[in-house]
Amino acid sequence: QVQLVEFGGGLVQAGGSLRLSCAASGRPFSTYAMGWFRQAPGKERELVAAISGFGTTKNADSVKGRFTISRDNAKNTVYLQMNSLKPEDTALYYCAARRLTGVAVSASEYDYWGQGTQVTVSS
Repeated sequence: QVQLVEFGGGLVQAGGSLRLSCAASGRPFSTYAMGWFRQAPGKERELVAAISGFGTTKNADSVKGRFTISRDNAKNTVYLQMNSLKPEDTALYYCAARRLTGVAVSASEYDYWGQGTQVTVSS
C-alpha cells in the first residue's frame, strides 16, 4: 500500500499564493508519476498538473503560467506551487500517485489518492 497525505491548503485572497505538499510512504516513490487533481462542488474531478517519474510535467490549460508542480524524491514529496490564485481555483485538491512512470490526465489512471486539502480563494 501507498499512503499519500496533503498539506498546505487554506484560505487566500485572489492574487495570492499557496504551496501544497504531498508526502508519500509505503513504496518506492521516485519512479511513480504523480498528479494534483481538484474537485469543486458539483464539478468533476479534474487534473491540475502532473509530473512523471523522470520529471516531465504537464499542466492544465487553466493553470499554465500560474501553477508549478515539482518533486523531491529524497523527501518522497511532491509540491504544487500556486500563484496568482483566482476564485475559480477554489476546490478540494487531491494528490494522486500512478505506479507507471508516465503522466496521465485521467483520474482513473491513478492508483493511490490522498484525502484532499481544501483551497479557498476569496475575491
